[in-house]
Amino acid sequence: MSSSQEEMKFPSWPKGKKLIHLDLKGAPPRVDYLFKLIEFFSQLGADGLLVEYEDMFPYEEGLTLLQGTVHPTYSREEVLSIQEFSRAKGMEVIPLVQTFGHMEFVLKHKALWELREVSHCVSTLNPHNEKGVKMVMEMLRQVVELHPGLSTLHIGADEVYMLGEGSESKLWLAASGSTVEQLFLSHVTKVATMIKEIWPHLTIIIWDDMIRGMSQDALKASGLVGLVQPMLWDYTPTLDVDTTVSLLEKYCSAGMSELWAASSFKGSTSVFTCVTSTKRHVENHLQWLKVAASLSAAVNLKGIAITGWQRYDHLSVLCELMPVALPSLAACVQTLLHGQFSAEVQSIVKEKLGICSVEVEYMGSNAAVESLYPGRKLAQLTVELDALLCSEEIRFFENSMFVKGWFSPYHQQRKMVNPLICMQIQSQASTCLVMIQQKMEAWREEMVRLYQESTAQEWIEEHVRPIIAPLHRIIEEIADCVKEMMP
Repeated sequence: MSSSQEEMKFPSWPKGKKLIHLDLKGAPPRVDYLFKLIEFFSQLGADGLLVEYEDMFPYEEGLTLLQGTVHPTYSREEVLSIQEFSRAKGMEVIPLVQTFGHMEFVLKHKALWELREVSHCVSTLNPHNEKGVKMVMEMLRQVVELHPGLSTLHIGADEVYMLGEGSESKLWLAASGSTVEQLFLSHVTKVATMIKEIWPHLTIIIWDDMIRGMSQDALKASGLVGLVQPMLWDYTPTLDVDTTVSLLEKYCSAGMSELWAASSFKGSTSVFTCVTSTKRHVENHLQWLKVAASLSAAVNLKGIAITGWQRYDHLSVLCELMPVALPSLAACVQTLLHGQFSAEVQSIVKEKLGICSVEVEYMGSNAAVESLYPGRKLAQLTVELDALLCSEEIRFFENSMFVKGWFSPYHQQRKMVNPLICMQIQSQASTCLVMIQQKMEAWREEMVRLYQESTAQEWIEEHVRPIIAPLHRIIEEIADCVKEMMP
């Protein structure tokens, strides 16, 4: 961090919940590792979990097709034990169930294609199809009933792509003279009202992005006032403080004074990032501290969800694994607690995790400090394997002087090569493969202790296979060519 960043001091995060987001739609941890993570979150100073189960929830009866097939779904007993363990650590569990957008894990199933707003958009529910509304309510019923004592529920409703493009929506818009904004509001209001009728005690949270552009008057007339609490999300290190404050004040003036924020500690840098940048995510939290310090007294900030996305959506690749992001998470929570990320706060983070740097790439180890870092070995191996895969020697092997000079497509096509030099290329490629294989096997061994074999295989196919495939190809093609040039 720069010295100017270290010196920035704001009031610590206002009284309110600090929720850690568990995105289980990718790389769901084994339950024993999940308990270690929850213990760690509690030690950091968090007081709640925002759990996005998706297909890891043990849906029953008519919804069994929603259960995961790649990863074994958590059992009912495991879901209850996660809540019990969390409560014992002073942490509330808030489930997040998507009810409009980001319903890929539901609408990908052929039996449910008819519930899509448009056929080519797997994420958005058709708000006019009563079957879809009934299904959403059944999903919510099963989740709520498996969370005894539940007080707060997040119903998503972000990024409702292609809304208004379906044939039924076009007819509705034309007949009513309404707008897409009103179409969005009608569905969310309908679902939230039904929830309140069944569970009047529940607090309902929604993501705010679909209502950001709405006027204050439109929000007042929307039916959402007193029904839901918006959660405003921004994960960037350059979060615009003035714009964010204005948005929160607009919601408050429209009658929605109980509001939430959402920051990020991982999973929001790029869709395929492997190693988390603590600096980037701390800067996001410093901006949120500025926002909180600038709000009027009328805004009741109920808390902040510190999100850790595991995928951008159900059908995208894995983002950073949780172990490599824990230094970032610890730094972000401590930044909120202390109102800054000073040298003293960095020391607290390093001492808690038993590391020498808050950046996971350079964390090293502090043997004199007992580490609370769950998954530390996997984090180190992931960083090392990623560095090896990204090294110029391996990533650009095909562009090396020897490959381009003595084993070009021209040479390969005609099988006319210099055996001596090509055998040297083959030897170098084999050495690279052995290095990767050894590091990958050590990584896999540790990985399957914390995650399912299917997650380890997915990560390898995403990050390792594309790098080693060209090396295998060169070795095989050189063998064929050299055979033609040897007696």
